Amino acid sequence: MKINWYKSILAGLIGTLVFDISGFIITGQWWDLPHLLGAKLGVGLLGGVAGHYGNGVALAIIYAALAPSLFGPNWFRGLSFTTVQLVMIVWLFMYPLLGLGIAGLEAGYTPAIASLVRHYLYMVPLILLLPVNTGKETTGLSAKGGASVATATTLLVAFALILSDQQANEEASETQVQFQSVNHF
Repeated sequence: MKINWYKSILAGLIGTLVFDISGFIITGQWWDLPHLLGAKLGVGLLGGVAGHYGNGVALAIIYAALAPSLFGPNWFRGLSFTTVQLVMIVWLFMYPLLGLGIAGLEAGYTPAIASLVRHYLYMVPLILLLPVNTGKETTGLSAKGGASVATATTLLVAFALILSDQQANEEASETQVQFQSVNHF
């Protein structure tokens, strides 16, 4: 199956716009991630916007290439792809790199929930504009259930990491260290 480049680029641009609109609704800031990206890379807002939308288009093209290999109906393919890229790229790489810990939990639950909502909304235009018509659409489990098992495993690992990180933060906040000083004459 060949990639429809026009639809992939369009889906990536629309999906990123939906991502930004939902981010504005959640945070009250327009282009919060392009600002952060531009500042971290030293390329300013314009460079941050270009990188942000370029990433959205690149992910749409990758999805278009991988979707035929994924399991299940189109909505499940999109959900699987988005979940894996969110956990691997954002929760386990970007947030820790920014000093926010796994899934951004060092800043509370808001970054994890906001990123989940934004990425799932990003995926809606991709699912609609890049449907996979294999002629073998399945709605239940089949012999190709390995992809669904991998997705479920990824979700379980992500939630286990989130919960263990949260528990460690709670235990750390309960531990108090007392210091005593000794005066030497």
